[in-house]
Amino acid sequence: MGNFFIMNYYCLIAGLPDIVEDTKTAIAVAELKHELQEQLSDADLQLLKILFAAYDNDNLLAFLKNKEAQLNSLGNLTSDDWSELILLMQESEKPKDARLLLYIQKFYTSISDEKFDTGGISQEDYLSSLYYEEAMQSKNEFLRSWFEFNLNLNNILTAIACRKHGFDQRALVVGNNEVANIIRQSNARDFGLGGMFDELDMILRIAEETDLLEREKKIDALKWKWLEDNTFFHYFSVEKVLAYVLKVQMIERWKFLSVENGTQVFRQLLDEFREGVSFE
Repeated sequence: MGNFFIMNYYCLIAGLPDIVEDTKTAIAVAELKHELQEQLSDADLQLLKILFAAYDNDNLLAFLKNKEAQLNSLGNLTSDDWSELILLMQESEKPKDARLLLYIQKFYTSISDEKFDTGGISQEDYLSSLYYEEAMQSKNEFLRSWFEFNLNLNNILTAIACRKHGFDQRALVVGNNEVANIIRQSNARDFGLGGMFDELDMILRIAEETDLLEREKKIDALKWKWLEDNTFFHYFSVEKVLAYVLKVQMIERWKFLSVENGTQVFRQLLDEFREGVSFE
């Protein structure tokens, strides 16, 4: 059975457009999601579901504010799904439904409790922290590492911004991993994280970038590099597929960033990916 799926992924990966070399035929995220849903194993579809749950987070918050809100179709769940699941969560303390990821249930139960305190962070950040927490418990090492890398990256950039503008970083840093806990307690320039992971110096230099567009580009370039490094020895596995999805999501975000400069930024970003972004 294992060899069957490896062959399937070989054909799948070999047939996907090269998103760096051929921008005109780069596959859309929606089209890619549909194709993968037809070709991945049931177990690997659950990994894909975690990636696309990021859209569910935005959709849930929008739906809770307005049941008629236009939801992002890239999410795993539709408006009808949300109506049914919210009713289920209201009626049962431990609802069982294959569509319902555990962190969604925990979030909804928490915010429905009048005595619940988010600790000063927004509902959006609280939901994100639960999402990352669940993803970092995945049985797939690549997925765990990807979410922890993003959590660390976001927390460091948040802490630097807090320090710059005089906010309390302890209230805005999310998650409970080792890096998050160290950041909350440290006043050192590197937040006491020196030597803990390779990307720290790059993140600190990116934070010094004053041009917001340029900074976003460098953040995505760093993420792209991480994906390349962490799938180098994965050839036709689900890890390669997941990394491809993340790259396509990144590219599509830049393509539609702006009607006026989206294409220009997109092509410049690809050139920098090819050459390697300088963080000096």
